[in-house]
Amino acid sequence: MSDEHQHDEDKEFLPPLDFSSIVFPFYTQALVKLGLMEDPLKKTAEGNLDFAKRLIDLLDLLKDRTKGNLNEEEEKFLESCLLQLKMNYMKQANIIKM
Repeated sequence: MSDEHQHDEDKEFLPPLDFSSIVFPFYTQALVKLGLMEDPLKKTAEGNLDFAKRLIDLLDLLKDRTKGNLNEEEEKFLESCLLQLKMNYMKQANIIKM
């Protein structure tokens, strides 16, 4: 293996520098806290609805604070993430039955 190829493999992945890079970590962490995704560090799926709600609230705050400053694609992405998280939160909290 060449030194250049080895150097490329050693580089840490850097996500693209765009709006989804802000939203996606909150979204995935909320999925973990809803118990819908395995925690990559603990290798278990365990829920914490209070923490999940806080993450959803943070994304709602981001939505409110960026209103009018996002392009259509960014707005749809954020809204889609929030809708999925809120529906799953209500399901996990037994607010709605699906």
